[in-house]
Amino acid sequence: MSSMLISELNGRVPLMRLARWQITSGLLITAALATVFGGWETLRAWQAWTLAISGTLGIALASTTYFATIYTAGPRLTALLFSLTSPFALLLGYLVLGETVTAIQLAGVALIVVGVVVAIGVRRRRPPTMIPLSDAEPIESIPPDAPPPWLLGISLGVVTALGQATGSLVARPAMASGAEPCAAMAVRSIPAALFFWALLMVPKIRRELTEFRKFDLGIAIAAALCGAALGMSLLMAALSTGNVGIVSTLSSMTPVVVLPLVWARTGQMPRPHAWVGAGLAIAGTALIGMG
Repeated sequence: MSSMLISELNGRVPLMRLARWQITSGLLITAALATVFGGWETLRAWQAWTLAISGTLGIALASTTYFATIYTAGPRLTALLFSLTSPFALLLGYLVLGETVTAIQLAGVALIVVGVVVAIGVRRRRPPTMIPLSDAEPIESIPPDAPPPWLLGISLGVVTALGQATGSLVARPAMASGAEPCAAMAVRSIPAALFFWALLMVPKIRRELTEFRKFDLGIAIAAALCGAALGMSLLMAALSTGNVGIVSTLSSMTPVVVLPLVWARTGQMPRPHAWVGAGLAIAGTALIGMG
């Protein structure tokens, strides 16, 4: 839902302004919810610091490298590189936290990763409108005549996936020890919000400022409510009891889940390969549930 709402702003709101709106709105919404439900009382000092580090890696760093990957490697390859988050999370969860998965769950993870790759890896007749990022903001696609991918773009994509996986890994102990999800997400958003507002000191970004429209801000806030607030708070809740690798895998299914929404909104049915990928991802989810 968040990426569908954000797609309405494609070409109307500069990228960095959209990032500031998304992160700031998500921070304010989750902070308000944490205040209403007493979430702040569940946080101890070490949890807050851990979650702040998680936000720095998983939101501020990963979002920045994600944007850069789009510009240098294109949206299709960026989405494919982002699917590396799942195996990175599984490996880090095993090495750092000693987490293991059953053979059935591992098969499910593999099916989801393959499904996502099939759904977004086959060339479309035209570039996708938006490519959603599970732990941050969607991003506008680049023109179809953009330069081909090169080593820097691929390297940035790998850093993005690794940053996402590491951010979830770092947040896992704080969530497992009882941190309330909305409060946790608010703390994670603080360093990212400070970072994106600090980018206004860069002259090139300041020059991107365009006319302000209240309607555009309203859409951005609604998208933040669905994604950065509700979606990411649920992700934090999942990390309180779930395996880092499996949670990261399930949260990477946005490009698959969004297919029927895109069809309903645009009237253009996705290509058959996308539905095959969606079917594989759904089968993988079933295997994870059985495991």
